[in-house]
Amino acid sequence: MSRLLGIVMDPIESIQPKKDSTLAMLLAAQRRGWKLVYFQQGGLSVKDGTPLGKGTILTVTDDNNSWFKLGENWSGNLAKLDALLMRKDPPFDMEYIYTTYILELAEKYGLLVVNKPSSLRDINEKAYTAWFSHCTPPSLITRSQASLKSFITEQKKVVLKPLDGMGGRSIFVVSAGDPNTSVILETLTAYESNFTLAQRFIPEISEGDKRILLINGEPLDYALARIPAPGETRGNLAAGAKAEGRDLTERDRWLCAEIGPTLKKLGVIFAGLDVIGDYLTEINVTSPTGIRELDREYSIDIADMLLETIERNLTDQSQH
Repeated sequence: MSRLLGIVMDPIESIQPKKDSTLAMLLAAQRRGWKLVYFQQGGLSVKDGTPLGKGTILTVTDDNNSWFKLGENWSGNLAKLDALLMRKDPPFDMEYIYTTYILELAEKYGLLVVNKPSSLRDINEKAYTAWFSHCTPPSLITRSQASLKSFITEQKKVVLKPLDGMGGRSIFVVSAGDPNTSVILETLTAYESNFTLAQRFIPEISEGDKRILLINGEPLDYALARIPAPGETRGNLAAGAKAEGRDLTERDRWLCAEIGPTLKKLGVIFAGLDVIGDYLTEINVTSPTGIRELDREYSIDIADMLLETIERNLTDQSQH
């Protein structure tokens, strides 16, 4: 009997198949003989302590014009699945948190959830870098506009980010003396109602913001450098950056060795570190991307490596 893999994701019809890492995972699972069950957040529920899902059997194809086909409905206890991929993109809002509670309940009944629901809640992609401050540029998380202004004066040039953003949204580069500083800080902190991350600007962003993918705490040999578009300082593909593969440097491997074991211990099977120059800037655990670009450039199959790891974890789980 084939294994059942659940997937919680955004509407599959709205993805960009050529670059979608979730689709790569589904294709790899299907090649391995897994049966796929597609869920959206609204299909999850809990009744009398039982985590339930209403989804649809899914077939995927590596075709940029027609990449999925929905089959019959599936419903039942989520613990009947063998594993589930939580690949819902941010925003990381309360609905996302409620979803992790349901998945954590299913995990209690034996379901392997990738990534571990409690770690999806705990590892904020921007804030969690503070746990590895020896790997990051000088940084500050605060609501205080006065503290942020002092930090800008001290560091000369900084990057400012909301803690809940993705895809390069609402990222500002501010230099000391910039006349727009006050209005930027008012906007980002919502008049000191929201925490904001400030990091010293790293000039090596011109060479790319590297995404390093880790499976079970171990890095792949290649990083995906996102090189900002002309006139841009954001290394985000969603903001027009160009993707280019790079071999990992010794410094990259050192950063991974510092962070990877902690992520593995916390049940983060698939993660993406963002590195600019010598510094860690973000730890991505919700829905890291970059698989398809690296696969094409290096003729590898990252999603298959991930599925192999998931299968190995299931085997280990069944033996304990």
